[in-house]
Amino acid sequence: MTSHMRETEPRAEHVCPVCRRTVHNEIKRHKTLGVFVPLWGPGPCHNPDCTEYETPRRRPRPRP
Repeated sequence: MTSHMRETEPRAEHVCPVCRRTVHNEIKRHKTLGVFVPLWGPGPCHNPDCTEYETPRRRPRPRP
């Protein structure tokens, strides 16, 4: 990898602690020294048979 390229893909996949299936990554952010910093973490489990199941969230429509 050259000095002007950066690795943008996450290195590991997260798994649900209950059903052990992979879950999607979720990006959250927090502010540090006036700049928003991304935090990669596990998203909700979408397996309907799992006790940690969370229904998919709808994104709000952008205003015209």
